[in-house]
Amino acid sequence: MSVTYFSTLRDVLRYATTRFNSAGLFFGHGSNNAYDEAAYLLLHTLNLPLDRLDPFLDARLLPDEVQALLNVVERRTTERVPAAYITKEAWLGGYRFYVDERTIVPRSFIAELIPEQFAPWVSDPDDVANVLELCTGSGCLAVLLADAFPHAHVDAVDLSTDALEVARRNVGDYGMQERITLLQSDLYNALPQRRYDLIVSNPPYVNAASMSRLPPEYLREPRMALAGGDDGMDLVRRIVDGARTRLTPSGILVVEVGNERAHAEAAFPELDLTWLSTSAGDDMVFMLTAEQLGVR
Repeated sequence: MSVTYFSTLRDVLRYATTRFNSAGLFFGHGSNNAYDEAAYLLLHTLNLPLDRLDPFLDARLLPDEVQALLNVVERRTTERVPAAYITKEAWLGGYRFYVDERTIVPRSFIAELIPEQFAPWVSDPDDVANVLELCTGSGCLAVLLADAFPHAHVDAVDLSTDALEVARRNVGDYGMQERITLLQSDLYNALPQRRYDLIVSNPPYVNAASMSRLPPEYLREPRMALAGGDDGMDLVRRIVDGARTRLTPSGILVVEVGNERAHAEAAFPELDLTWLSTSAGDDMVFMLTAEQLGVR
């Protein structure tokens, strides 16, 4: 596409929106439609404020600016790369995080629950001294947890050394090096001998049938951050079982399972899972108390 066809940001925005819709792109990494995603990518590429589109819509673009915008539109369309991997950033709970192909794009309904400090199940947030986040990925939830529980130390765990490198950058960006310890571990295996007042995890939970139907954008993410086995519960079972010896007697476990509520309830028929309310409904995140898990 020749740059001479475009004079303003409005021109490129219209073209990008049409291109994204015509290509049947999937939007699930921060935007939910072609227009919003196109606006975000174009503003980011031009180093303009992400919340100030209108003042710039009819500003004339330089030829090299047009070319840069068209390159981004083409990459998003032909390579089906998530927008976050193009911009190297993602937003979660009002926080900006660095992200690249070494880790899953930050997204979690648990992020909606952290500012409320998991009330009423955590009665006094100031008493939370030790927090464990399993499958930390980019470290985004660990940062949110450290901010929400100012007296707590957070152990953030991942099996992937690549993901931990990304997490290390995000922890450093927020100056949380003294509050968050990043650990390479297969869940609980390499952790210090410590009990936690709060264990949180957004683990791989996509079942095998769903993995086979994922759109190309999701297949760009590390498979190990998504695939949860036949029923999606391979790691969730281990997380619940290990929490029995890792929670304090008054602690709680919070686990995100996305659309896998039926599989989660089938995996733990003996447990009365408490489903926490999020913007997506009451079936994305469950909670268990130490008492339910028989912690002594």
